Amino acid sequence: MPTYEFECKKCGHKFNLLETIKEHDKHGEKCPQCASAEVKNLVSAVTVKTSRKS
Repeated sequence: MPTYEFECKKCGHKFNLLETIKEHDKHGEKCPQCASAEVKNLVSAVTVKTSRKS
């Protein structure tokens, strides 16, 4: 399950959410600080871990 990073447009609080792609597509995220639904998705780094040595 991917972790998405958000920033609240109202209070500026940055937070992470662990969501399925289906949940993320619904855009129901709210700021845990002020409960505003005005949040923007931030671009963040991705780390991929495999079970084999590369």
